[in-house]
Amino acid sequence: MSGPKRATALLWAMTLLGAAGAAATFPLAGRERFWANWLFALLIVTTAGLGCLFLVALERVVGAVWSVPVRRVPERLASLLLLAAPAAAILLLGLPALYPWSRPEAATNRILAGKAVWLNAPFFSARTLAIAALWLLAYWILVKGSVKQDTNNDLEFTLRARRFAPAFLFIFAITVTLVAFDWISSLEPEWYSDIFGVYLFAGTFMAGLAASALGVVWLKENGRLPDVRPDHLYNFGGLLFAFTVFWSYIGFAQYLLMWYADMPEEITWYKARIEGQWLPVILLLALLHFVIPFFVLAARRAKSDLKVLKRIAILILFAHALDLYWLVFPALRKGVLFSWPEASFLLLAIGGGLLWARRSMAMGQDMPVGDPLLKAGLEFRL
Repeated sequence: MSGPKRATALLWAMTLLGAAGAAATFPLAGRERFWANWLFALLIVTTAGLGCLFLVALERVVGAVWSVPVRRVPERLASLLLLAAPAAAILLLGLPALYPWSRPEAATNRILAGKAVWLNAPFFSARTLAIAALWLLAYWILVKGSVKQDTNNDLEFTLRARRFAPAFLFIFAITVTLVAFDWISSLEPEWYSDIFGVYLFAGTFMAGLAASALGVVWLKENGRLPDVRPDHLYNFGGLLFAFTVFWSYIGFAQYLLMWYADMPEEITWYKARIEGQWLPVILLLALLHFVIPFFVLAARRAKSDLKVLKRIAILILFAHALDLYWLVFPALRKGVLFSWPEASFLLLAIGGGLLWARRSMAMGQDMPVGDPLLKAGLEFRL
């Protein structure tokens, strides 16, 4: 069996094994743990796909040319949103198991009763479905149109995409904030943070950058992007370095403000995440999500080194998954949970996501050959 076929067989084995373990979680480990893992896997897939779509739109808004030769990679990986949308709809079945505000006893809680106008099942469901629909619409306009341009050479599409991209950035800002507050923060609805949406944005963009960089490296290693040079890779490394700092700044700023204010309704969220079994997790998160990427990518040469970029991209994606785990699972108040249910959902998300990504890498040409800016992008020099 050839190397690619072995890799595909391994991914299928991971996915099927993960699906079997995930299905067994509901009857054997309980519905709360099942839906917490469902949310965790959903966030992994959603943030990676949404971060890639944001990167595509951002290129259109700023008129970047360096990224045109590699733009097809985030366009392809943005198709992960086609998996995330139905998975988000299925999450609505687990509201009573996960979210305290959706249970009948929430009416007796003064804080939850005061938030009932926003946190109620019909409105939450409508927001979730609207969010998924907006993502799919943006994907259809920005990505499907770009793929069609490979064959029809429609120069007007470039102008249409530029006009739509600013609108998508507004859609992105609203929807990623809603995901942060609805899907994650409302697991513990008594707590709130004004910048929690910014924190999730930083992680989402980093996931999109890392996934795109990894996809470019994979294509380069398979000889499919011979014209992409170290100058193009350097920009991926530079952006990852910059947003490593930004993510760390937002995370620390949020913690520092709450630590300084020392208000009971705010510190309980952090208390559950930095004490006891969770202390090693937050220290590991700081090491993997900030310390190592920061010092490795600080060197100029490392930003354009194919092997270094590949390893750092994998590390950042792993750290991002750990970050999402740290955001979700302490809400269960059961300590650090990681056994076969969590491993099964991880296998399902990673194996299924990689299978989908490998399939998507055949969509369209490896470069957007119909884009009028492609020639300028190939000539890009630092």
